[in-house]
Amino acid sequence: MRALARLRTRRVVPQRTPGELDAMAAAGAVVAAALKAVRSAAVAGVSSLSLDEIAESVIRDAGATPSFLGYHGYPASICASVNDRVVHGIPSAAEILAPADLVSIDCGAILDGWHGDAAITFGVAALTPADEALSGATKASLEAGIAAMVVGNRLTDVAHAIETGTRAAEIRYQRSFGIVEGYGGHGIGRQMHMDPFLPNEGAPGHGPALAVGSVLAIEPMLTLGTSKTTVLGDKWTVITADGSRAAHWEHTVAVTENGPRILTLG
Repeated sequence: MRALARLRTRRVVPQRTPGELDAMAAAGAVVAAALKAVRSAAVAGVSSLSLDEIAESVIRDAGATPSFLGYHGYPASICASVNDRVVHGIPSAAEILAPADLVSIDCGAILDGWHGDAAITFGVAALTPADEALSGATKASLEAGIAAMVVGNRLTDVAHAIETGTRAAEIRYQRSFGIVEGYGGHGIGRQMHMDPFLPNEGAPGHGPALAVGSVLAIEPMLTLGTSKTTVLGDKWTVITADGSRAAHWEHTVAVTENGPRILTLG
């Protein structure tokens, strides 16, 4: 939930202690549980507002607080972005899911002062082949970024890995994808959005270094068309400029001595 900003000159992506990573993983598990509940409830005829209510209930029942609710005035606990909506879609009672809708849900939770942040994309009833390729490519790009979260890499090594994962998916699925401009991942910890900003493409070898305990929220966003977007009149909802469908996958990930650790697993 953050527009493109210049890369900072910090020498190391902020680090967390092992205990702090465990605390972040506890917050991340709440996010994972909320996303699982939303995914199970997302059937044709259900409103996106009802999904928001389900997510908030799961988060609060776990003793956590929704990260998104009230953030710069955002009015909901999840972002529900359907079809051509890329990110920041506001849940609504009037928005009723229909078969073949492509849905991206972004969710965050705060537990004991620590944040977790993750997103998933799925189809209602079933995915069309094009949407299946889009979601699969976006998830593969996320996985490529996660794999680059190792000691010795730098920030844009992760960005480049995400881009490389997208290009590899284009070959695998035999179709092109737009990498959404101006949006990407971010640092995370006791605040939801922290420096540095993580682009979803770019040349490797630049930006702050990754060290044991460094944490980033990695979140590629791809489309079936343009990389350009516009923002609706609600000043939140980001849609593709050409009406093409979009997908969004995200995990909060830490660098450890033993490789990447995903902090937003169930």
